[in-house]
Formats: sequence, structure tokens, C-alpha cells
Amino acid sequence: MKNYLKLMFPVFLVLTCFSCDKIDDFLGDGSDDDQPTDDHPVETFVDFNFANTFDVDGEDSAEISAYDPATHRLFVTNGALDEVTVFDISDIHSPTRIGAVNCPNPGSPNSVAVKNGILAVALSAPNAQENGFVEFFDTATLDEIGSAQVGALPDMVAFTPNGKYVLSANEGEPNDDYSIDPPGSVSIVEVATQQTTTLDFIAFNGQETALEAEGFRVFGPNADLATDVEPEFLTISNDGKTAWVALQENNGLAVVNLKTLQIESILPLGFKDFSNPGNEIDPSNEDGKKELRSVPVFGIYQPDALAYYSVDGIDYIVSANEGDARDYDGFSEEERMADLVFDETVFPDAAILQLDENLGRLQSTTTLGDIDGDGDFDELYNYGARSFSIWSGQGQLVYDSGNDIAEITLDLTPEAFNGDDNRSDDKGAEPEAVSILQIGARQILFVGLERNNQILVYDISNPSFPEFIQILATPGDVGPEGVLPISAEDSPTGKDLLVVSNEVSGTVTIYEND
Repeated sequence: MKNYLKLMFPVFLVLTCFSCDKIDDFLGDGSDDDQPTDDHPVETFVDFNFANTFDVDGEDSAEISAYDPATHRLFVTNGALDEVTVFDISDIHSPTRIGAVNCPNPGSPNSVAVKNGILAVALSAPNAQENGFVEFFDTATLDEIGSAQVGALPDMVAFTPNGKYVLSANEGEPNDDYSIDPPGSVSIVEVATQQTTTLDFIAFNGQETALEAEGFRVFGPNADLATDVEPEFLTISNDGKTAWVALQENNGLAVVNLKTLQIESILPLGFKDFSNPGNEIDPSNEDGKKELRSVPVFGIYQPDALAYYSVDGIDYIVSANEGDARDYDGFSEEERMADLVFDETVFPDAAILQLDENLGRLQSTTTLGDIDGDGDFDELYNYGARSFSIWSGQGQLVYDSGNDIAEITLDLTPEAFNGDDNRSDDKGAEPEAVSILQIGARQILFVGLERNNQILVYDISNPSFPEFIQILATPGDVGPEGVLPISAEDSPTGKDLLVVSNEVSGTVTIYEND
């Protein structure tokens, strides 16, 4: 194991923030030959520190945030009250609650975005299998200025860079008995007119076998691809011509052409081999120790959040490889590996592997791994990849963080590792959120770890050689869901900020780059 403690990380006295300079042995063997050529010289020091935290309305009250630089207002989706709660953060040390945005259509706000003085709110219907809405409001007056019907369960909204359009990822989840499963879709709404185009995946029906051979998944009961896909998150290129959409449960990305208003392609993401060096995991919460091991298991990337950036004119997509299982009354794929039947030809030590202290506790899927269809499992799969990845715009893997999230957190914050080891048997730290802020010539990545209650900060200016910078964490924050960077140009303090919305604790924490 790499010993990050020996790298002289300074420990900040305010809360639990850790930082480092360049980590020479982050990849390779640490020799000069392993180091990339620095085509992007450092222009700005990155050192985020705690500024303030405040409570919204308790549990489930702070999921996703958006910021308006003109009014210095922060808009927070508040699931506890089914509203968007509004704060003035002109003084980040003393935010002022100024009211709420109450959507005229019934339902729950899932996501928010702001551009050019307009707030967009994704609103799921009370019956989540029915079409939802994107509502538009003036950020200064909070008056409604428009509404557009979109697909079922809009889960994330984003403006195009010019602010003319809003895109909505419509998840289309089934009901609990799986008797109704609306199609997943992507809606494109013209802000000025609310004219809406909703794109479905019907054109890809019949391609299931070919896509599955490359690591895509279509596995709901009696589902075709168009019904089975569940768009979770999206990100948009700087030129506004292309969007990439996370199909989390399905383990793929969809590419949307915003000029032709068509879904151009589906990019299967494949699987990650946890038996390879550098990909080790802790597979058990009942082995009495926190230790990374090589295991004969594949991780399913299944990204949640995505973030776009460009280097030298090349598109890159960063994914938070959280993982997610379908577990409904009408259908469930979840099973502990102790309860699977292993093929003893492939796994002659099956009885030992299936002990709780080994792989027995590890969450698995029953939909993958029975290669020959004889009822036992020839391959083993776990949800998520316990990492973040950088992909090309065409879906090629450029970089995966391997086991670095686990190693760094185990060395620096062992008490937080995999939720104090309680989530080792599930999806580990659960990287859920990613966002990027350009600081000088540097591309700075923030990775939210849902179970560790931490944010990891990286320099990803060179997509092939990301460099770890620091860990951010604040006591009392639980379940970071939204990770919102604010540039110094837009910030009320004139310095770069990071706003973290913590869903479980219902707190919002602000960090400032000093």
C-alpha cells in the first residue's frame, strides 16, 4: 500500500482538511519516467478551507444547490418541505434565509440550475411514473416565468452554456411492484418559449445483445432498452453541441446531439477487475479489519454524476462511479455472495470465498455472471467501481482512480474509511458527486464521497495523471449530495468557493480557497 502519510501532508487545524503538494508516486513507481510533461503550469494555489456551515431544515432538506452570481442567492432543493429554499450568501459567514420557491405544479423538486438570472427546477410528479415538469423562476423576484412538461421523474437539470436551453434527465423509474415502468428520456426545453423536445431511446431497441456484449445492461422484467434505461445525470460540452447522459443502472453513457436533437449513440462502460493490482478493495464489514485485498470480482462502473471539461480541444467526461442496484418488491437483483451458488470449477475454494470475512457479505447481482446458463455463477459482480474515471467523449477509458480513494482515506482518515468500514460490503465510499472548477490554468475536480462524508480534491489538468490535493470534511455533515463550485469571479468574497449540500444531515457547508 502506498503510504500517503509519509508525503508530509499538512493537517489544517480547522476541522478535518488535508492537503499535499504533488504526489510523485501517485501512479507508476514514482520515478521520473512516470511523470507527465507539465503542459499546464500551475498559476493558482489550491487550498480550500472551512468557512461556514448552516442547517436548512434537518434530514433530507439539502440535496442539490444552485447559485446566482447577480443576487448572491443560493437555491437548495429541500425534500423535507418539497420546496426550493433560498438563502442570501452575500456574507458567507452569516447566510440569510430569505424565502422559498414554491412550484405551482404539485410534486417534489429534485434538481436546480441557474443561468442569466433564471432558476430552473426539476419537479417530479406526485405519482413518479407520470410526466414531471421543469419550472422557471426569476432569481431576483422568485416569480414564476414559465413551465414545461418533460418525461417521468426528471432527476437533473442543466442549462446549455449560452443559457438558451435547459436539459432534463428523466429517470423513468418503475413503481414498487414493477407493474409500471415508464421509458427513460431526455428533454430539451427552450427557455424563452418553453417549447420542449423529449427524446426517447426507441431507436436502440433491438441492439440490446450487441450492447450487452460490451458491458451495457438491459435487465428489467420483460423490458426493452427504451423502457429499461434510467437517465440519471447529464453534462454538456462548452460549445453547447453535445450532451452526455449517465444511464446508471444500465452501466453506460448516452450521447445527445443538441444540433440535430437526437440521441446519437450509447456507450457501454464495461467492467472493472478488482483482482488487478491497484484495484484492490475491502470486501467485508465483518472481518474485523480495514484492509484492501485483491478479489475475483468485477465492479460495474454505473456512474451517478458526470462533469465535462476540455483539454487542448479534446472532450473529457469525469464520472463518479457510485453504483446502484434495482431492489423493488416486484423485482430485485440484490444478493449477498454467500447466498449465490459458485461454479466450483471456476472457484474451487468457493466455501472459503463465501465466508462472511471474505466475499460472503459483498453485495452482488443475480443478473450477471452465469455465463453458461446452468444456474451457478462463473463470474462475480459488485455495484460501482469505488472510483472516479475520466473518459473520452467517445467513451474510451482514459483514467480510473483504481483503489486510490480507499488508500488515501484509509491512510489519512481511517475512521471515515468506507463509512467506518460499515459500507465495505456494499459500495465502499460511494463516489456520488463530481464537479470541476478551472482555477488559473488548472482543472480542479471535487469528488463527493457519500458514505465517508468527505470531498476529495484533485488536479485533473492532465487527464491521464490526476493529482490528489486535499480532503475536505466537516463534523456533522452527512451524505454529501451536491458539490457546487463557485468561481472567484462570481463569488461574493472574490475567492473561489465550494458549496456542499448534505442530504442526510440537511446541512450546507461552504469552503473557501485561501
